[in-house]
Amino acid sequence: MRLNIVPARTGWSWIRLGWKTFLRQPLALAGLFFMFMMLASLLSVIPALGVALVLTLMPMVNLGLMAATREADSGRFPMPSMLVTGLRGPRDRVRQLLLLGAGYAIAVAVILLLVSVMAGDAIGPLTAGDDPSTEELQAALQQRSTALLLALVLYTPVSMAFWHAPALVHWHGVPPVKALFFSLAACWANKWAMLVYLLGWGLVLVVVGNLVTGIAAAVGGAQALQIVILPASMLMAAMFHTSIYFTYRDSFMDTEPEAPVQSDRPD
Repeated sequence: MRLNIVPARTGWSWIRLGWKTFLRQPLALAGLFFMFMMLASLLSVIPALGVALVLTLMPMVNLGLMAATREADSGRFPMPSMLVTGLRGPRDRVRQLLLLGAGYAIAVAVILLLVSVMAGDAIGPLTAGDDPSTEELQAALQQRSTALLLALVLYTPVSMAFWHAPALVHWHGVPPVKALFFSLAACWANKWAMLVYLLGWGLVLVVVGNLVTGIAAAVGGAQALQIVILPASMLMAAMFHTSIYFTYRDSFMDTEPEAPVQSDRPD
């Protein structure tokens, strides 16, 4: 394993490869993403612990989706068990992935705490009894925009650190702390490609969103839009997660990753 520096145009290639690979196995890859969303919905209703559990599982799930993408890219059908790839490796790597997930949950919680402290009530919804003036409404919207920007600034380095970390832990046996550092370093080293990648996906979402909205409005108006907007959003999210694997592959995979030895535990 070693770091590769790629040109900025590679960001477009990652998007294209994500689309191409998703279309090879659309039912399997979309199904895996929907399975995670259903699991997240079920876990999130658990009082107090639900959201923390979902956040803790995020690195594990991202690894599973990357493994499924690698299967599809190799011409193989990704089975549903790919979603729990992280649980099927050696015990020490499973523990490391869970530690990584706990770190991610703590990082997100700290960000939310800092934003709530620094932004105050700006991120809270207006109550039903509120009847704000135009000036008050504009001030509230400005505060919320500031809170959103603050959250984005704080979350960006966290996202960079956890972007490649699950794959480095599972496929290369890199300890969690080093994996976070290497992931952050890789994202920064390929920052122009990552910027093109993220901006490109933003453009794709805007174009597809306008296209879906236009078609829905022409066919059935607001009712049709309500029917198609959620499935369309889920499909685009599944395609985005499919493309993540290629950002990792081109950043680190000059050599074949180490395949973890399967444990003796039943799946």
